[in-house]
Amino acid sequence: MDLLSTLVDKGLRRETPTREEALAVLATSDDDLLDVVAAAGRVRREWFGRRVKLNYLVNLKSGLCPEDCSYCSQRLGSGADILKYTWLKPDEASKAAAAGVAGGAKRVCLVASGRGPTDRDVDRVSRTIEAIKEENEGVEVCACLGLLSDGQAEQLRTAGADAYNHNLNTSEATYGAITTTHTYADRVDTVRRARGAGLSPCSGLIAGMGESDADLVDVVFALRELDPDSVPVNFLIPFEGTPLADEWNLTPQRCLRILAMVRFVCPDVEVRIAGGREVHLRSMQPLALHLVNSLFLGDYLTSEGQAGQADLDMIADAGFEVEGAGTTTLPGHRVAGRTAARADGTGRGDTEATGCGSGAVESASCSTSCGSVCGSHEGHGAGAVENGATPAGASGADGASGAGGTGGGCGPCGGAGSRAGAETEAAEGVPVARDGKPSRAGLVTVRRRGAGTDVAPNA
Repeated sequence: MDLLSTLVDKGLRRETPTREEALAVLATSDDDLLDVVAAAGRVRREWFGRRVKLNYLVNLKSGLCPEDCSYCSQRLGSGADILKYTWLKPDEASKAAAAGVAGGAKRVCLVASGRGPTDRDVDRVSRTIEAIKEENEGVEVCACLGLLSDGQAEQLRTAGADAYNHNLNTSEATYGAITTTHTYADRVDTVRRARGAGLSPCSGLIAGMGESDADLVDVVFALRELDPDSVPVNFLIPFEGTPLADEWNLTPQRCLRILAMVRFVCPDVEVRIAGGREVHLRSMQPLALHLVNSLFLGDYLTSEGQAGQADLDMIADAGFEVEGAGTTTLPGHRVAGRTAARADGTGRGDTEATGCGSGAVESASCSTSCGSVCGSHEGHGAGAVENGATPAGASGADGASGAGGTGGGCGPCGGAGSRAGAETEAAEGVPVARDGKPSRAGLVTVRRRGAGTDVAPNA
């Protein structure tokens, strides 16, 4: 296809595709799907080889969020049966983080539900960051705490945070239909505050909320303009008890097209597959590794993910390798741009050198982050540990943010799903996805993390 040849050439040159080209990727047929994956895979390998970066969520504070994000199981008025608890102590969070690092995670994502942190909350998280860094040499720490106020990003950076996650989630035009308690501009503002403080900016999206192709392209182009270092792509997990509980409109094929489009628009950025991958990609998850170079290990914020060892096996079986702690994730030109930005104190760097867009958007802020990470519990983990137990995992602060139940701008909140029956075809009356195929509504069970059990947070 001429389209794919053009997009590969542009991706190798770090050149922005046109909006029409991005829309065309989403409109490709199933007959062309493997060609699309192969083309985007060439771009992925150019900048990241066959490396896969592993991330691990630690849920610092779960539920009871005052924001009304429609996709989130932690939202105000949510009827979802999820774990609710207040702040973990620094030593508890550090212990949970160590489980993820033992499983191969290079980055630990600290997520907390809520509109945004108080200064006291930032003090608390700063002590947690210091504890994690002290116990786990070389680990990256990303915070995802919601809307930031003056000086908070700087304090997190001083404490040792490497990155900050706050997702745009959807297009500016449709944002008000999803959340009313904060604005799209609020979200943009927080991403800019994080970057200005020298934190690596992480911001992504949630697909599957009923948006159009144009909405998806709009939010990805807006992200390119914001120039984050990492872009988490979440797929909505329609949690019972939330307004979007009936939004089952994704298929594995559509998810792959979305990931390919993101890779073409942001060729040299860490693209992370986050919440909802197990539910919507299912057996086609290995194909996504040809498009993304980062994923969350184990559980999500309020639901269970795929077992960590299964993820490690999938990566190896597909011919990829886990990125080591001593490897720099981003291409050299992006690292140089960020280093220069930190040196001059602006946090901006040379946007042409970074290659993911022209820099900041005029819009303004980046809103709340309701996501809280999901910690670990025996039997669902980021990697094998003693006695065969596997710590559970991660999903979102970076790129995970709210696919199925998180609020605000952090990691994915939804979790893995399992077939309720052995049927291979959708039953009569099952909703039809956007591409005309039967959705999995009624055939997928979202496993709520720890709900109805005696599992302690991050146990």
